[in-house]
Amino acid sequence: MGRMCFFKTVTLWLWGGFLYYIIELIWRGYSHPSMFIVGGICFLLIGGINNFFPWELGLFWQALTGAVMITVVELLSGMVINLRLGLNVWDYSDMPLNIMGQVCLPFTVAWIALAVVAVFVDDYLRWKLYGEEKPRYTLSFRIGK
Repeated sequence: MGRMCFFKTVTLWLWGGFLYYIIELIWRGYSHPSMFIVGGICFLLIGGINNFFPWELGLFWQALTGAVMITVVELLSGMVINLRLGLNVWDYSDMPLNIMGQVCLPFTVAWIALAVVAVFVDDYLRWKLYGEEKPRYTLSFRIGK
């Protein structure tokens, strides 16, 4: 990984971590430092969607893919942060369709909206800060054109 690529990755991770931490403060009134790390990782993964799929991939599919990515990261990080380390940062045990209290269907659906925001913010930052391709979107429910 080149120096510029490393700097860009760290910068985007910082943006994602900061933004997610702020969202948690607004939504729940508190957060935990681990959420900065997890939020940054999710932001990088969602930002990478356009590196693996064409721009013509509909925004719906990008958001759905992002929500699945967030859910997987949340499950894996929850298994470490909450279950292994016992930090009890979150617990979805009372939510319907949960897995080990770490993820649940209602929040997976909520992550769709969060993923849309992440797609827009990541694409804008990459375009403005790093001269990457100008974002363009389609709302299509089809995969591709």
